[in-house]
Amino acid sequence: MQGTVKETTSDKLFDFFNYMIMIMTLIIVGYPMYFVIIASFSDPDLVNRGEVLFWPKGFTLLGYQRLFHYPQIVTGYKNTILYTIVGTVVGVFLTLSAGYAISRRDLFGRRFIILMFTFTLFFNGGLIPTYLLVKSLGLLDTFWVMIIPTAVSVFNVIIAKSFYEGSWIDELIEAARIDGCGDLRFFFMIALPLSVPLIAVMTLFYAVGKWNSFFDALIYLKSPEKYPLQLVLRDILISNQVTMGGAMQDVSDITQRLKTAQLVKYSIMIISSLPILVFYPFVQKYFVKGIMLGAIKG
Repeated sequence: MQGTVKETTSDKLFDFFNYMIMIMTLIIVGYPMYFVIIASFSDPDLVNRGEVLFWPKGFTLLGYQRLFHYPQIVTGYKNTILYTIVGTVVGVFLTLSAGYAISRRDLFGRRFIILMFTFTLFFNGGLIPTYLLVKSLGLLDTFWVMIIPTAVSVFNVIIAKSFYEGSWIDELIEAARIDGCGDLRFFFMIALPLSVPLIAVMTLFYAVGKWNSFFDALIYLKSPEKYPLQLVLRDILISNQVTMGGAMQDVSDITQRLKTAQLVKYSIMIISSLPILVFYPFVQKYFVKGIMLGAIKG
């Protein structure tokens, strides 16, 4: 067949070693997660003896039953979903707005604003001054303390800035101005619809960050009914470890509690990771494209 390029021996060797490296990388990255899944359904004794390698053995749902025995799980899920949705929407909107604004060469004080953004990448006020600021703003133990202090990532703003600095945006702005289109209208009607890959990437970044948010809740929240899922799971894991103590307990009872605590630990990993694993495939096709668009200028 004309037009085809015959592969040389070196090409075949390169493809072979490339596939081998990719398969090994997949196994190294994917197997630990797979092991956690099968271990959460397996007998802890068989897991400890190293007999659980490729599929569950001694199938049990005790870990999940014990985990969902706590009513705080439902509350934690609701809070985390709410924090994630609101925080992601706010974060993506502010990031795209800031990135678009500082990408405009006609912005007054552009260099100084970019310098201030970049400065925060290397320096911050520290934990105690930040806590005092949050307290003075009346945000302690409120819903918005999980949204406002971490609303924007400067790294994401820089990615958005690089995306909007391409030559295509300048040509569209000139054409829009000829038609009488203002800056706000251009941003909402033209720039945002053309930013779907970037929006998908920013949504993934912020959603994962908000979903895994743990430290902010630990520092700023006091009411258990406002705890996100990660903090609820932490308390459950600690309570299972603490209740195992006690010299007066029977040895068999301590052993059973150890087994249950191990199952709960694996179940916690699955419960906390599953929503993100389900969400990721829907934005995966935009991920590499969005990062590359934000990395290439001109």
